[in-house]
Amino acid sequence: MRQMIAGNWKMNGTLAGLSAYASALRQGVEGVDLLVCPPFPLIRPLIEALGDASIWVGAQDCDAKRSGPHTGDVSADLLAELGARHVILGHSERRADHGESSTLVRDKARAASAAGLVPVICVGETEAERDAHETETVVRAQLAGSLPDGFSGLIAYEPVWAIGSGKTPSEDEVEAMHRAIRASLKKQLGEAGEAMPILYGGSVKPANAETLMRIPEVGGALVGGASLKAEDFLAIASAAVRD
Repeated sequence: MRQMIAGNWKMNGTLAGLSAYASALRQGVEGVDLLVCPPFPLIRPLIEALGDASIWVGAQDCDAKRSGPHTGDVSADLLAELGARHVILGHSERRADHGESSTLVRDKARAASAAGLVPVICVGETEAERDAHETETVVRAQLAGSLPDGFSGLIAYEPVWAIGSGKTPSEDEVEAMHRAIRASLKKQLGEAGEAMPILYGGSVKPANAETLMRIPEVGGALVGGASLKAEDFLAIASAAVRD
């Protein structure tokens, strides 16, 4: 199965830097899928800068409603109209900084799917939950609450304590969690859960990408800071290509 390397720019990036970034990224990497999720205002300009390159552009969030008095929010329908293909939902920074519950994430996933977007649902434990040996319990609960019936999309496992910290779980820990997530997906979704891609995220960089991407059940990566430099992003993508 081809792996997906998704870049989450978070609140970074500028119009001035798009041309050079897109030019570098258009070189691409054979045998792997690339997705870049910039801030809302950069979605359409990035799509135009990439031209006919086989690289998807997505969003970092969407509202659960299609329209209405929701100042500052963006609907999934508008994102699709702009040309977005995917949308990241339930990222730990949204859950923590904006108080998003799994129920809200599930409602957003429904809205995204209805608009034709592919949801990328994020799950992961905090350091305190990890220290309390609650990782699997927490992640299973997030999956149970965040995935609507008939969900079709991707899952991103991002241990919160690893994001931007330079720390990553051991290979055994990553494999164990991805296998636990796979088991939960099959229980919730049946046959659809057997092949659903599970990305790993949390301080993914060129130096550790090859090791992480070859762990069983890891179907790609959700990359934060390293996705802001095209050469680093492409290096991670190269490491994900299966022999």
